[in-house]
Amino acid sequence: MNTADLGLPVDVPSTALFTDHYEFTMLQAALKAGTAERRSVFEVFTRRLPEGRRYGVVAGTGRVLDAVENFRFDAGVLGFLRERKIVGEETLAWLADYRFSGDVWGYPEGEVYFPGSPIMRVEGTFAECVLLETVILSILNHDSAIAAAASRMASAAGDRPIIEMGARRTHELAAVAASRAAYVGGFTSTSDLAAGFRYGIPTVGTSAHAFTLLHDRERDAFQAQVNSMGRGTTLLVDTYDVAEAVRTAVEVAGPELGAVRIDSGDLLLVAHRVRQQLDELGATHTKIIVTSDLDEYAIASLAAAPVDAYGVGTQLVTGSGHPTCSMVYKLVARAESADPGAPLVPVAKKSSGGKTSIGGRKWAARRLDEYGVAEAEVVGTGQVPDGLADRQLLVELVKGGAVVAREPLDVVRDRHTAARANLPLSATQLSRGEAVIPTEYVNGRTGSRTGA
Repeated sequence: MNTADLGLPVDVPSTALFTDHYEFTMLQAALKAGTAERRSVFEVFTRRLPEGRRYGVVAGTGRVLDAVENFRFDAGVLGFLRERKIVGEETLAWLADYRFSGDVWGYPEGEVYFPGSPIMRVEGTFAECVLLETVILSILNHDSAIAAAASRMASAAGDRPIIEMGARRTHELAAVAASRAAYVGGFTSTSDLAAGFRYGIPTVGTSAHAFTLLHDRERDAFQAQVNSMGRGTTLLVDTYDVAEAVRTAVEVAGPELGAVRIDSGDLLLVAHRVRQQLDELGATHTKIIVTSDLDEYAIASLAAAPVDAYGVGTQLVTGSGHPTCSMVYKLVARAESADPGAPLVPVAKKSSGGKTSIGGRKWAARRLDEYGVAEAEVVGTGQVPDGLADRQLLVELVKGGAVVAREPLDVVRDRHTAARANLPLSATQLSRGEAVIPTEYVNGRTGSRTGA
C-alpha cells in the first residue's frame, strides 16, 4: 500500500525542494560555464563526534535512497522556481528532465562510524550530485544522531526492552524518522502509529493519566481498561498514590496483571517498593515499566532496580543533547573536463579553524586485533592494502541511478548490534572520552600513513 494514497503525512511526492537556494545558483552558473557535466565525487563525513561520544551510528540510509528516487521536478515545483526567479528558463528545462544517474556508495545502515569515515560517497556529474547535498545531510544528520542516542540507551538497558515515546516532543514528520532511527539503534517498539504503518515497527500503548482522571475513581478506570484490553494490560499507577494504585490494580486484574507503569518520582526507590508490594500481593509475574524523561544516564542508574522495561521520549528525539552529527558533504574529486574519460583530480578545501578536508575518492576499512576487536578505522585513497581488502566498509547503494541495496529494517537493526559488539568494551562507557578507536589515513599512492 502506498501511504501517499491515504493522505498521511509520512511521504512526500517530491524531495526536490528539500534543499538550499544556493544549490540552484551553483547549478545554473555551472551550466553556463560548461562545467556542470564534469564527473565529480562528493563524500559525507564528520570531522568529529559529539562531545563525549565514543562512536557514531549510520542511520537514515534507506530514507536517503527514497529521497534520491523521489528527487523530481514536476510542474508545480518548476513553477515555483520560475515565479521566484531562482533560475532561468534554460536551467528549468534541464531540471524538468532531472533523474539522478550516478552511483552512491556508503557504509551499510546500522554500521558504526568515526571522525573522517566516508559515510557516503556520491558520484556523477557535478550538476546532478550538487543538488542532493542538503537532503542527504538533512536525513543522515538527524537519523544518525537519534540512532546514536538510542544505541547508548539500549546498551545501558542491557536485555531490558525500550519503547520509543517521543512523537509529542518533536515535529510530526521528524517523529516518524526518529522512531525508525531508534529501532535501528536498539529500541524494541514505538508509540507512534505512523512509524508502525510506514516501517513495520511494533507499536505499543495503553493509557495516560487523562484516562484515570476521566473516571470518578481510579478503580473504575482500571476496571474499564481491563475490561477492554484484558488482564495482561499495563496500568498506570502514579496518578494519585502509588501504593494504593498498585493494590487496586491487583485487586481488579488479579495476579495475571501484565504490568504497571511508573511515570514520576524517585524511580529507583519507587520501583523497589512496587516490586516488593506486587510480590506480596501474589503478582510475582507482573512487570514494571518506568518512564519520565529518561536518558542513557538515568537508565544506567536503574540497572540494579527491579525494572523490566523503559519508555523514552524527549531525550531520544533530541539526540540526548546532540541533535545533529555535524556531517558535511564535500567535493573531493572532479574531472578535468566534461569528457567522460577525463581523469579525476583530487580537490580539497584549505581552511583554518579545523574545517579542512582531504581530497580524493576514499575507501574505508576497519582493522581488527588478534581477538577480532576493532582497533582502527583506516581511511585511504588509491590502492587498498592487501591486509584490509576483505575488511572494506563501503557498499554499493545506487548504481547508474537505480537503487540496489534496500534492506529490511530488522536486518539493519541486527547489523548495528553486531557492529557495536565488535568495538572495544569501552565503547559503551557513558563517561566522557574520545572516539573508541582512532582514524588512520593512508595515501595508497605513496604508502604514507597519518593518524587522527
